Amino acid sequence: MSQKLKILTSLSTSGQTKANLLDINGKKLKEIALPNCFSSEIREDIIVKVLEVKKSKQPYAPSAVAGNQHSASGKIRHRRHVWKTHYGKGIARIPRKTMTKKGSQFIWVGATIPSVRGGRRAHPPKILSMINTKKINKKELKLALISALSATANENEVKKKYSKLKNSEIKNLPFIVESKITSLKTKELIESLKKILGKNLFEVTLKKKQVRNGKGKLRGRKYKTNAGLLIVTGKNEKLKMKSFDVSTAENLSIVDLAKGKQGRLTIYTEQAINDLGEKLK
Repeated sequence: MSQKLKILTSLSTSGQTKANLLDINGKKLKEIALPNCFSSEIREDIIVKVLEVKKSKQPYAPSAVAGNQHSASGKIRHRRHVWKTHYGKGIARIPRKTMTKKGSQFIWVGATIPSVRGGRRAHPPKILSMINTKKINKKELKLALISALSATANENEVKKKYSKLKNSEIKNLPFIVESKITSLKTKELIESLKKILGKNLFEVTLKKKQVRNGKGKLRGRKYKTNAGLLIVTGKNEKLKMKSFDVSTAENLSIVDLAKGKQGRLTIYTEQAINDLGEKLK
């Protein structure tokens, strides 16, 4: 029994994936063991399902009383034998409001309906249709997060996401850097990232804003931006950057890792790897 146990333990330790820990200059410091979430199966179907649930839209609609707030006095009635009516006048029987009156004489204008000035909208956008009520199971949510993490360590998935990297080789995935990187100032951090990623990767990771092609720019979406680089830090580490997205391992979301498609270029600190290992046991 003891020999069998030895074989099993040796298999489990040898099967654990390892990655290079890099310093702020992009040089290898040592090898560290990765949590199992970085070598698990990538379930693209579940990632897509969770992203669909996480979609959010800002609800908008006109006021509920729009078109019904009349400052002028009263409305015309549609019944016969009433003095304030318009039967027999030879005019359209639309709702009207009285602007001025003198005895039995009126000046009235159309009101309320969509075809008149100041009327309500015909088919306004409705808030209830914009609220996402979809739900997801906790186990599926965890599986999607593990799959998204695994995709950041998979070279093929990263190449699928970034068309510019199809013919280039990506080394040291996933990128894990010593925690000292969080103490660097902006200029130093950018220089450090250039050394860690290399020229080709660094150009892809920069956030760029450009004018959209086609008619989309006439429909409220003139500009489009790319995702850029994601830096994942530990619980007690703080990093403020406008050029790149930053998230802690504790608050890391599937939207951060796989919005658009899984395989986002991500840099983890050593502390973040430890925190993720504890979180996704």
